[in-house]
Amino acid sequence: MTEQALTPQQQTELEAATFRRLIAHLDERKDVQNIDLMILAGFCRNCLSKWYKASADDQGLALDLDQAREKVYGMTYAAWKDNHQTEATPEQLAAMEKAHG
Repeated sequence: MTEQALTPQQQTELEAATFRRLIAHLDERKDVQNIDLMILAGFCRNCLSKWYKASADDQGLALDLDQAREKVYGMTYAAWKDNHQTEATPEQLAAMEKAHG
């Protein structure tokens, strides 16, 4: 099977669908803490929020970081922290230091 050349619109649509699927996957895995993502992948939900805002800025769109976080977290950042974020363990902090220190 040969690879079909994508139009710019098709590529944008595929990338957007992939982003939505990533956000849905992270929403289903609220048990995975941001520090765990940072240790293993070098990015987390906060990074995605900042990238989303930066993309809006690049396009001249009025979007603040709180709005970007709500898009990524599916709720306010404060609600996320209250309902899903746990205190980092000494082991997580050590792993983070080792991975990114």
